[in-house]
Amino acid sequence: MGLELRQQLKLTQQLVMTPQLQQAIKLLQLSRLELVETIQQELMENPFLEELDPDVVDTAPSTDTLDDYEHAHTDSESRAEEDLMRTADWENYLGEFSSVTKQAMGRDLEVPEEGLSFEARLTSKPNLDGHLSWQMRLSNFSERDLSIGEIIIGNLDSRGYLQATAEEICEQLPGVQPSEVETVIRRIQRLDPVGVAARSVQECLLVQMEVLKYDRDPILVSLVRDHLEDLEKHRYKPLTKKFRISMEDLKEYLDVIQTLEPMPGAHFSSNDPQFVSPDVFVYKHGQDFVIVLNEDGFPRLQLNSFYVENAKAKTPTEKDYFQDKVRSAEWLMKSLYQRQRTLYKVMESIVRFQRDFFEVGVTKLKPLILKEVAEDIGMHESTVSRITTSKYVATPHGIFELKFFFNSALDLDDGTQVGSESVKALIKQLINEENPKKPLSDEQIGEILKQKLEVNIARRTVAKYRTAMNIESSSKRKQVF
Repeated sequence: MGLELRQQLKLTQQLVMTPQLQQAIKLLQLSRLELVETIQQELMENPFLEELDPDVVDTAPSTDTLDDYEHAHTDSESRAEEDLMRTADWENYLGEFSSVTKQAMGRDLEVPEEGLSFEARLTSKPNLDGHLSWQMRLSNFSERDLSIGEIIIGNLDSRGYLQATAEEICEQLPGVQPSEVETVIRRIQRLDPVGVAARSVQECLLVQMEVLKYDRDPILVSLVRDHLEDLEKHRYKPLTKKFRISMEDLKEYLDVIQTLEPMPGAHFSSNDPQFVSPDVFVYKHGQDFVIVLNEDGFPRLQLNSFYVENAKAKTPTEKDYFQDKVRSAEWLMKSLYQRQRTLYKVMESIVRFQRDFFEVGVTKLKPLILKEVAEDIGMHESTVSRITTSKYVATPHGIFELKFFFNSALDLDDGTQVGSESVKALIKQLINEENPKKPLSDEQIGEILKQKLEVNIARRTVAKYRTAMNIESSSKRKQVF
């Protein structure tokens, strides 16, 4: 077979993502804290970018100014290279996105600040590892026992249970016998919290009973050691027959068991608490809802006029570097403006679609998909998906993630639809109001929703929503006493 070279002309379309477009897409999906970190990193790396002192300028551009602002940046891309070195007026690139002007808002519509400064003053809890190590060093543990204890503490899970056998611990400490490990485990189990380093729930509770002197009652010990599963599943009558006790006596035993802690390490979570700073505030003023973007703590950027005016390029390399940094600063500020504008437009659309939610609450949440909001504001669905990721809004009914407002639909008898989140809220309300001794089954909940609210929902759908809300079944919710 012969080989030959040929030239072929082919015309194709290909999507090319410029670095500027990639940066704009990245900024869309960043959370508030991640965005602040990204801006601070850029401030450190780009000498032509600086943060504006908030005490110097505190004015907001009008809507016309914002339009002129965006138009000016579009034109700046086609300027000559020397024009890139000029100082631009970027002080108010974020603007003040609000449904009304600041003058019309007045003091009555100031953004609420409850909790923003208080949470910053909180300190994290001591973790379980440090708490136990501190107690061991205050006790009469030998150096050998301390070494064993550190290995034991290192094998505890978040609940406080030991996830290693004595033999496995011995493998990490040459010359140590399993009997020595067991001795140290028993001593650690009696530190605070009592029952930590147990291998099972039964062992954890029995240690607590021993410390509290409850182990003198053989029936109570047997209930914990052999019949925890029966107690969990409410199989009470067989237990009363086996131990020849009344239901009242069994209830007293249950009251004692419920005072014990099955997860002693749960109060010493090593994870730092995560606090949410809302990206948007929505609150009612008269008959309308006001939307204000949260710009508290947000860096306000501008071009550094000193560097722009005094930077003199001596070589082509330096000239390219200066132009690249100025262009990068301009694109960052433009991308931030586009991000804030997109977030405002999406929130404005959500308020229009979900007005009943903002008026009444979760029970009036309507079905909504990303495509509807995208068509309403004239943007692509992927843009709406990115801008609603890791963004939170403070509403009159609490703080919610923007993704919360997008939910599936369930049909009503009159042909209309209701949002799945509204149905979840109704299910939770019915369960909270039920008789604990006669809890509602999933089928009964479905019948109530159909009769009173005309919601067509199957039993398995009720079970799915109940499980998603971490609510147990009716058999486990039932209270005999």
